[in-house]
Amino acid sequence: MYNCNINEQEDKAAKFHKERIEAFDVLENRLDVVKKLLRLAKIETIKAYREQPNTFAVIKPTDIIGDYIKDIEILLDK
Repeated sequence: MYNCNINEQEDKAAKFHKERIEAFDVLENRLDVVKKLLRLAKIETIKAYREQPNTFAVIKPTDIIGDYIKDIEILLDK
């Protein structure tokens, strides 16, 4: 009975570890998508400013995006 509980706990821990490690792959894939979206946002911004050279409009919220990225960097640096 005792050995069963130990094996069961080891299996649960191994499953937990596997899921946590796989979560990094998912996050990396999401970051790849975000990177593409940033490139598209930059292109859209360039286009908008070329079409309206006197505008001060914010096309995409780079300040907020930068803050979110900084938060992520802080979380990962701990």
